[in-house]
Amino acid sequence: MPARDIYHQTVKKALIKDGWTITHDPLRIRLARGRNLFVDLGAERLLAAERNTEKIAVEVKSFTRPSEMKDLEEAVGQFVLYSRLLKRYYPDYTLYLAVSDNIRKTVFEEEAGQTLIEDGIIRLFSFDPTLEVIIQWIR
Repeated sequence: MPARDIYHQTVKKALIKDGWTITHDPLRIRLARGRNLFVDLGAERLLAAERNTEKIAVEVKSFTRPSEMKDLEEAVGQFVLYSRLLKRYYPDYTLYLAVSDNIRKTVFEEEAGQTLIEDGIIRLFSFDPTLEVIIQWIR
């Protein structure tokens, strides 16, 4: 299994506080020929009005490199790959990128990040790493 992001446990706690049940840690995507990919978390919550469940997969990214653009490039590539594979193997899951609220402000409120959101390439939520709570969902 791959190494966990430094915010893995923080995001897990924030999701639980937000009413989600963690169903997978990690969510394994089993590919042909014995290969595996791992999305950091799988979670679900009951939608009371619809008596249904909402299911999400979450990839946690800390953006710790000196170049936030390099981190963004890698995160987008991983997001697109996982998103396509989830459609095939877990079609009822929606993929989200989890980033700190500071990264949301510095990366996803700039042109490159905004383009990804506006064009529907990426969905994300931001969290407060100290309070371990979700700040904003961006769909």
